[in-house]
Amino acid sequence: MLNITVAQLNYFVGDIEGNAQKMIAAAQQAALEGAELIVFSELSLTGYYPGDLLDELHFMDRVAAGIESMKSASRQLRNLHWVLGAPVPRAGPGKRLHNMLLVIHAGEVVLQYAKQLLPTYNIFDEHRHFEPGPDVARVLRIGHTQVGVMICEDGWNDEGLDYTVNPFQRMRDAAPDLVVSINASPSNIGKREQRHQVFGDASQRHGLPILYVNQVGGQDQVVFDGASFAVEPERGVVYEAQRFVEDVRVLRFDNGHFLNRAGEALPPVDPKGLSTMAFYRAQIVLGLRDYARRCGFSQVVVGSSGGIDSALTLALAAEALGPDNVVGVTMPSKFSSSGSVDDSVALCRNLGIALHTHPIKELVDGYAKQFEASFGTPLVGLPLENLQARIRGTILMEYSNRFGHLLLTTGNKSEISVGYCTLYGDTNGGLGLLGDLYKTEVFALSRHVNEAAGRELIPNAIIDKPPSAELAPGQKDTDSLPPYEVLDEVLKVLIEGPRLAAWEFAQATGFVDKLTAKPDGAALVQKVRTMIARNEYKRRQSPPIIRVRARAFGTGRQMPIAAKHV
Repeated sequence: MLNITVAQLNYFVGDIEGNAQKMIAAAQQAALEGAELIVFSELSLTGYYPGDLLDELHFMDRVAAGIESMKSASRQLRNLHWVLGAPVPRAGPGKRLHNMLLVIHAGEVVLQYAKQLLPTYNIFDEHRHFEPGPDVARVLRIGHTQVGVMICEDGWNDEGLDYTVNPFQRMRDAAPDLVVSINASPSNIGKREQRHQVFGDASQRHGLPILYVNQVGGQDQVVFDGASFAVEPERGVVYEAQRFVEDVRVLRFDNGHFLNRAGEALPPVDPKGLSTMAFYRAQIVLGLRDYARRCGFSQVVVGSSGGIDSALTLALAAEALGPDNVVGVTMPSKFSSSGSVDDSVALCRNLGIALHTHPIKELVDGYAKQFEASFGTPLVGLPLENLQARIRGTILMEYSNRFGHLLLTTGNKSEISVGYCTLYGDTNGGLGLLGDLYKTEVFALSRHVNEAAGRELIPNAIIDKPPSAELAPGQKDTDSLPPYEVLDEVLKVLIEGPRLAAWEFAQATGFVDKLTAKPDGAALVQKVRTMIARNEYKRRQSPPIIRVRARAFGTGRQMPIAAKHV
């Protein structure tokens, strides 16, 4: 029998001292609760992923000091083994670091295991800093239990499809009673189910119970959902920690089975988890909350246009930070409808947030007059439309500079994909909440927000009206773009393809195949493809967005700006 504390914690990248203290506090509580083993996540000491901080002067000295502080604390907790992750210098030639799992007991490191499979795809680039560890299994006896260990990616190659090394085969040969996997597994739609499938299959194939410990929290674009779990060969997933929050609790491992602290059967795990919209909402709220506090912001400001994107951004921000910490600014022009202004007022009243009004008509007229005087030609058409967006963006940046609020951008993935946004205008800001949601999902999530609240937070008038930038008389998005119900399905195939969830990929691919069978449909798909390619330069200069899908703009999709596209 082995009592194990699963320590699913929220780490701050680079805060080695703070992370160490967080782990020490959890270990002290684990010892009080009778645990013999506490398990933290991958690179828990530095937070995941430290990137080129690993190359900074004295960074590794701080890592070494952090390890020493935990060794010192463990001397006072002599019955407890600590499993944690940290970068450790590698002996010999080549790159200087291993992504290491350490087991600390009674003041000493009693086991080290270096990650063997280093991911270099999508958002990952571990080969930049680490060397792979040797092709061996590491097992340690704790009490009467033989415990094997591995790190994240090592468990994702059980069938050997992508790597020549298969750590699970080595682990099976070592025949431990239990496998502990420490992870920093980013969250995206469908990822929880994928983890359960991969590790459930491995557990059944090799007859190995597995404890999978993940971290939680937002780091730049990436959000970790926690959702640590335990899986048994015969029964599958038998335990799951909470999602999107820290969760530290004791499990009992006895004769191949996971039980609660009292030795009783664990409640069944819901295979469905969250709905898609509930998942998006939880991921974005946590991502904003952590991004803001870690960057030193307590308040945010949003341009409130009366449209669906700014409305949803304001609603999510109010949930993440509290309505008192969110400010809206409405900036009507001569093209703004009275309905849009009224909708902004109703929205902010429903959310309980402050709304300021800053008209831009005189500013636009002044810019246009001086432009014509200086260059001998009037501002008309697209330049005049972009001017309005840039004036609004400047006003919001002025507010941010003057009052210290983080400016949130409001662009969605559909508009960002095809460049339906104004560089240095509505792209201004420090973070985008909706940049990985397609426009149709923005509408769906807005309805979900109202349903979850049990009342109309986002006015139905905003949800129901046709989308418009309101930069020209009678303007609607469909003047420049296909209907979003069409555009979004095309974008999903062109941008994400098979990376979509299986059901979504089948739906989108079937839709596009039918569309391209028609001459006008094939032309539309090619037009969209061209728009995506031509607007890479805008995306490169845009603020980071919170990732919710397998392939988000930013580090998840790396495309050249200057390139020939078919």
